[in-house]
Amino acid sequence: HRCWWLLLVAWLSLHCGIGMAQRSTLGTSMVVPEHPTLARGTWGSWGPWSPCSSSCGDGVALRTRRCLRSAEQEQCTGEPRQYRLCQLQACPSGSVPFRAMQCSLYDNKPVLGTSARYRWVPFHGAPSVCDLNCLAVGHNFYYTFGRVLDGTHCSPGSPELCINGQCLSVGCDGILGSRPDACSRCSGGHGSCLFVHRLFQGTDPSSGYFGYMNVTKIPAGATQIKVTDKSRNYLALMTSDGQYVLNGDWAIAWPGPFQVAGTQLSYSRAPDGTESLEAPGPTSEDLHLMVLLQEPNPGIEYEFWLPPGHPQPDRADARSLRQPQPRGAGSPPPQEPQVTPAAPQPRRCGRCRPAKGRSQRIWHLCHSDFVFRGRIVARRLVGQETRYEVEVTTPYRQHFPLLSREYLWVPNRCSCPPLRQGRDYVLMAQRHVNHEHTLNRLVLRTDGYARPWSPRQERLLREAAQHC
Repeated sequence: HRCWWLLLVAWLSLHCGIGMAQRSTLGTSMVVPEHPTLARGTWGSWGPWSPCSSSCGDGVALRTRRCLRSAEQEQCTGEPRQYRLCQLQACPSGSVPFRAMQCSLYDNKPVLGTSARYRWVPFHGAPSVCDLNCLAVGHNFYYTFGRVLDGTHCSPGSPELCINGQCLSVGCDGILGSRPDACSRCSGGHGSCLFVHRLFQGTDPSSGYFGYMNVTKIPAGATQIKVTDKSRNYLALMTSDGQYVLNGDWAIAWPGPFQVAGTQLSYSRAPDGTESLEAPGPTSEDLHLMVLLQEPNPGIEYEFWLPPGHPQPDRADARSLRQPQPRGAGSPPPQEPQVTPAAPQPRRCGRCRPAKGRSQRIWHLCHSDFVFRGRIVARRLVGQETRYEVEVTTPYRQHFPLLSREYLWVPNRCSCPPLRQGRDYVLMAQRHVNHEHTLNRLVLRTDGYARPWSPRQERLLREAAQHC
């Protein structure tokens, strides 16, 4: 009876313990003590390279290293073996290929548990390219004799080689399986590059217009470029010479690949409006990342790597180009307006009569929304209008915010008033906003005031301002 009593007490104790554990688990949070993180070992130096695995053609050499650690330390991270390509003189004409030689080692030997004898040649239709798949000559079956030897080409004509059953490419440093670092240097490590990762949260300007706004400049040499926008706005890209390569001039592109600045850019846009730009780089020239605003900007995240020694890029460039909203992106992208060379002038232009003289200067100065000195950067014919890209150098009078770079529209194709690229002018323009508030532009009338800048012109302006 005493034994039965002891067994009953033991069983009840065990049952209560389990019940308490269950209730404790359901009713409270159990804190499990974490195991202390153990230090990892360190790698010793690499050993010498082994002889090449082949006597001619392509082969591989191997070297190893040891992980130096105590019993309390964890294993080192990384590979203990490293393979590099060794290219010797070409094999003589008629030499047996390396894979064919490995298959021939099983000629006339019993396989498949029978006494049948076969001759074997390489078979390249099997799923695993680094297995020694050999076809029985004169028969319609193949047999896998394990893995191929290290240094065997993955397939005929392929530069990749099989190592430990894996098909590896030769890196730029000759090491199999190695990849360039984020700034496209061989074995550089990310520490040799400058990583730029920022969130642009600039909003639409205080004047309330919608249009293009600069986000940042992506310098030449940038790699691993990634940009994400989660809004109804549109990302845009401009090259260093001022030419749009994506979503420029109100034309929204279909998602897909684009060749930009010497690299392939992948542009994607989800049904909810989320956009992304990705490019491996390196870029061959500066790129200006912009956003075409349709609503307040919730934030544009961008990142890229720069080569070592490159200066940290400035934050968002304040320059903006005032433009209308884009057309809808739900239908096929509209055709871009036809661009006509500047030389041939359209008919019916007539004689250009720009404003001049003291009275005209005073009238335009007092009735214009913008009076400034600007340099003509570019000219383009758009429909029945002429669009000038102007770099604003000196604002004299303005009723609304004036940006450092603006589009100036002239409602004709006749170069009237005449403005030459690269020249500085005193310009007097009006602000034009349409009823839908989708256009907010600077307009220079055909008979508007546009005179080449000179110190005398600036003095005359200051005198005319006294009459406003």
